Amino acid sequence: MVNVTLVTTPACHFCDDAHQRLHDLERAGLLRLTAVPAESPQGEALIAEHRPGSFPLTLVAGRYFHAGRIPRGKLARLVDRLGAR
Repeated sequence: MVNVTLVTTPACHFCDDAHQRLHDLERAGLLRLTAVPAESPQGEALIAEHRPGSFPLTLVAGRYFHAGRIPRGKLARLVDRLGAR
């Protein structure tokens, strides 16, 4: 099972949307989701490392996946890839 990390900020509707979509995939058994507040030490370290232009910052298996609202097509490709495992 792949680990997905979502770095979020307060009052961010893109963050809320990504969290809900990824949480649904977690419930389906396709991934393990970890939400990290941007203002936490771990969040600050991830922001310094990946320098996202917007939030949320999404990492898949510890690697940069996307910053900002996750496009439906990119998320669908991720789901296809995870489902094939």
